[in-house]
Amino acid sequence: MSDANVPATMRASVLTAARRIELQERAVPEPAADEVLVRVTAVGVCGSDVHFYQDGHLGDWQVTEPLVLGHESAGVIVDVGRDVSPSRIGQRVSVEPQHPSTSSAETLRGDYNLDPHMRFFAVPGTDGAFQEYVTIQSHFAHSIPDRVSDWAAALLEPLSVAIATGRRAGFSAGDRVLITGAGPVGLAIAQIARVSGASEILVSDLSAPRREAARRFGATTALDPIADADAIREAGVDSFVDASGAARAVQGGIESLRPGGRAVLVGMGLPNLELPVTQIQNKELWLTGIFRYANTWPAAIALVASGQVDLDAMVTGTFALGEVEAALSSTSDPSTIKSVVEPTR
Repeated sequence: MSDANVPATMRASVLTAARRIELQERAVPEPAADEVLVRVTAVGVCGSDVHFYQDGHLGDWQVTEPLVLGHESAGVIVDVGRDVSPSRIGQRVSVEPQHPSTSSAETLRGDYNLDPHMRFFAVPGTDGAFQEYVTIQSHFAHSIPDRVSDWAAALLEPLSVAIATGRRAGFSAGDRVLITGAGPVGLAIAQIARVSGASEILVSDLSAPRREAARRFGATTALDPIADADAIREAGVDSFVDASGAARAVQGGIESLRPGGRAVLVGMGLPNLELPVTQIQNKELWLTGIFRYANTWPAAIALVASGQVDLDAMVTGTFALGEVEAALSSTSDPSTIKSVVEPTR
């Protein structure tokens, strides 16, 4: 059973080589037994999309064949596989863009984000959502209430990164938190720190427009990492989160922690960094990374639906499917917070 208006073909924005995007006509995918077909209404542009577009690679991932980018997406279910209730057709959903295996040790213990066999949207081998239709396992198509917009539904993905980060960092009432990097993820983390009851939220970024954005999204203090380097190192915060990937930010942030403090590395930068190991040992610091998320969407939906977190205000530009290159390029403007592509507008 399907929506009678589902066409046989669709448009897809396809990365064919570094800095080369083509708008192609493709067959609309058929949902597998446990999947739904989603008509895509909004897709956020992520920094990983920009890296793949500009460089043709990100970390160990190399683009060796045509790839559809975009993994922050939302839309409407228009068809279902044979094992999915037809009552889901017509539901507005936010897409959790991953397909883990069901038998790995990581998945079985609940850490499905760490599954070594993961298929993830817009990572080489799995197409993303810069196209008019996508399929996803039914349980990863999360229904959203009417008061959550399409934009916000798409941005539940970076908010999920922020929620996972907050859990790792142990944000709690009265905490003093330092966040380095005021891009979309850093700003989402600032909002999570605020709703967790943090008493002070320090956000640092080289960009003045981004520091101003940080103030709007929860920062009690916005810092210049160069001019305020000493203040950052001496802050004595409970938790430090790096959302920049910059080596100097990571080093200074670790130094900013009080004894027993926690550091969470979110931003992707150089594969190897020098760390202040003596401080980590002498202060018994807790240091970890974060890789995507698991079991975060219900919390993300509740935070946005209740108005505790504002994702719509982070959107600074919208683009049609034929304007994906412009959307990717827009991220170089410091005044851009989050660009959104609307494939079916």
